Amino acid sequence: MLKFNAMLLIFVSAINKPPQNMDLKKQAAQKAAALIKDQSRIGLGAGSTMAYMVDFLKLRTFEGLEVEVLSSSFDTRKLLAHQGFVVREMSEVDRVDQYFDGCDQFDRNLHALKSGGGVHTHEKLLAAMAEEFIIVADESKWVDRFDEKFPLVVELIPEALLYVEAEMRQLFDISSIAVRFDDQSEAPVKTANGNLLLDIWFRQWNSLVAINVLVKNVAGVLETSLFYDMAKKAVVGTAAGAVVVERSAN
Repeated sequence: MLKFNAMLLIFVSAINKPPQNMDLKKQAAQKAAALIKDQSRIGLGAGSTMAYMVDFLKLRTFEGLEVEVLSSSFDTRKLLAHQGFVVREMSEVDRVDQYFDGCDQFDRNLHALKSGGGVHTHEKLLAAMAEEFIIVADESKWVDRFDEKFPLVVELIPEALLYVEAEMRQLFDISSIAVRFDDQSEAPVKTANGNLLLDIWFRQWNSLVAINVLVKNVAGVLETSLFYDMAKKAVVGTAAGAVVVERSAN
């Protein structure tokens, strides 16, 4: 009976233990929250790492931190409001001191790919408005170069769909390209701007600077999920502890 109880305890502990990468996200969020300056205006992105940041930001306000907050994410806005923050509208400001957000992947030069959520246009606006755009992620997101796990996502006006598809096929070596659909409604996903999302799967990510320039120069394209040369820092949760990585000057 004693042996059985011990085995049961081990089993219950195992199923209640959070995934390792979740621990690393929380670790990164805590260190990132420590970088927030008093009397500053900050923006937060979307995802589970940002949910942790909301919690740590609230703890810092108990210590006397005063900040203005914005968010590119509906869910994050709700979390902030629930914690008692007054969330400002993006249209009310022209600059942000720091913008924190997660990503699908980022490379050694801190170029980031933010394809999952499909809200990259608002995210990129906040990142561009920020004096300092800081990636917050666990070490699994840190890669030497982007792989084929994630597509480039393009937000485009509906009228340009066929034209943009044709241009993408002509410009790049693409394995597949498709309009993003909602799994539940089986209808095309519409962004907050009323536009479509186009998922573009490259056979290989070649020149990021070329991708960044060429895609955005196609008429009808509003924005892409490639955050090229925008992040100044990354806070990375690793097995050895959270670290802050700064983009090199060159």
